[in-house]
Amino acid sequence: MNKQEKVIGVLGGMGPEATASFFYKLIHSTKGVKKDQDHFRIFIDNNPKIPDRTKAILGEGESPLPALIETAKNVEKAGADVIAVPCITSNYFLKEVQKEVPIPIADVFAELDKYLRQNPNNIKKVGVLCTTGTRKTELFQNKLDAFEIFYPSPDTQKAKVMEAIYGPEGIKQGNIGNVPKRLLQEAALELINAGVDVIISGCTEIELALKQEDVTIPLIDPMQVLAESLTRNT
Repeated sequence: MNKQEKVIGVLGGMGPEATASFFYKLIHSTKGVKKDQDHFRIFIDNNPKIPDRTKAILGEGESPLPALIETAKNVEKAGADVIAVPCITSNYFLKEVQKEVPIPIADVFAELDKYLRQNPNNIKKVGVLCTTGTRKTELFQNKLDAFEIFYPSPDTQKAKVMEAIYGPEGIKQGNIGNVPKRLLQEAALELINAGVDVIISGCTEIELALKQEDVTIPLIDPMQVLAESLTRNT
C-alpha cells in the first residue's frame, strides 16, 4: 500500500485539543509534500463523550470500552486502513477494542519502544509523566520492559501531575499556560534529579503545556513518534 492509498483513522476526543494536536503532527510528519494531494486522507471521530479512562481504571467511573469500540468502528466504516488513538491511558482498553474491528490499531508503545532502543544516547532510565490511571495499569513497565521506569513521588503525582491535567486551572479546562507548565516542570525536575535519561510525556495533554525548552533533558512525545511511524510506513 503506498502513501496515497493508506487512509488513517483517528479515534479521538480524549481530549479534543490532544486530538487536534495529533492531527497537526500527522500533517507535519508527512514527507515530500508539495501539494494538498500529497497528504494522507484522514478520518477523525472526535468523541469527547467517551467516559474518562483514568476514573474507570481507578474504579470511580463507567467503562469507556463501549464508546471506544463504537468510535473505532466509525472510522473503520468511514474507510480507514489503520486506527491511531491519541490517548495513552486508553491503551489499557485497546486489546478489547481490537477484537471488535478488522483493521489494525497502531501500537504507540511498540513504536516508542523501537524509538528508545534505536536512540544513540544509550537510554536506560526513563522518566514518565502520566495520569494516575496509566501508572496503575503499569503500561510503561510492561510495554517498555528493556528500560527502568521512573515516576514522580505519589505526592507529586497528585499535587502536580494530576493537578496540571485535571485541576481547575489544568489542561483539561483548556489552560495550557503558566500554571500547568510550572507544575509539570516541577514534576519533571524531580525525575531529572532521580537521574533519568529522558522524560516521556505519557499523557497526550502533557505535551500541550510542557515543551522541550522547559526541561534540561530530552522530552519525548509518544504521539509524535506514532505520527512519524504512521506517515513513514506504507
